Amino acid sequence: MSATTTVSRKPTGRDGGPVTYFVALLFVGVCVAPVLYIVLGGFRTNAQITTDPAALPDPWVSANYLGVLKSSVFWGEFANSLIVALASTAGIVALGLMVSFVIARYDFRFKGAMYSLFAAGLMFPMVIAITPLYLVIKDLGLVDNLLGVIVPQIAFGLPTTVIILVPFLRAVPDEIEEAAALDGLSRLGFFFRMVVPLSLPGVVTVGILAFVGSWNNYLLPLYVLNSQANFTLPLGVQVFSSQYSTDTAKVLAFTSLAMLPALVFFSVFEKRIVGGLTGAVKG
Repeated sequence: MSATTTVSRKPTGRDGGPVTYFVALLFVGVCVAPVLYIVLGGFRTNAQITTDPAALPDPWVSANYLGVLKSSVFWGEFANSLIVALASTAGIVALGLMVSFVIARYDFRFKGAMYSLFAAGLMFPMVIAITPLYLVIKDLGLVDNLLGVIVPQIAFGLPTTVIILVPFLRAVPDEIEEAAALDGLSRLGFFFRMVVPLSLPGVVTVGILAFVGSWNNYLLPLYVLNSQANFTLPLGVQVFSSQYSTDTAKVLAFTSLAMLPALVFFSVFEKRIVGGLTGAVKG
């Protein structure tokens, strides 16, 4: 006779119960519902919104979105946002990677103080320093100039970048650097040929965070940019809402198209963000 044994699976603590799933779904609903309302609202008429604000479009109307997409003002503001976001992201990633490499791989005086300084930068959001920052931008002659938005965004994006990337760069084994040195590879060559590829998850993470943060930034462009020709999309949404305050459906369509690039960008690379932050914590 053969005896069969039943092995019971013990809970590992990783599986959430019904309450956990309910709370998670509740948070997802709170985050997603306003976005869906804005997107669907752009496919409705003002009469539909007034009659039943929570209903689905019936019938679906595409004229609001088509009207925004045909507007040269929208595409001008889109181009400004894209320029600012790409330039800010490139600056944050490039400078943050170089600074993190020095802090992680070099031994020098005040190394700990420098790292602590970047860590302390996380506690000072831009809103606190906006007035003195504006005075500096004014003295540099960068008011109503996209550079007046790009340069401060790079500066305020560096603390987060350094905090995320330093653990990645510290995790690169010293044996790899020693082997590279024996092969005649300089420190600069080691940085570009070994360090950058090995820390790519962290680089992608900070790049995505920098792009989305720049795209959604409203406060700094509000202070710096004066002419509508230089407005980014967050400012464009405000101006458009004021001009078409009685056309709610069209305002919702403009808002949807303004936030769509950041939402798509974040959704596509969401797994990379989680993986990058996990690697930073492990490092």
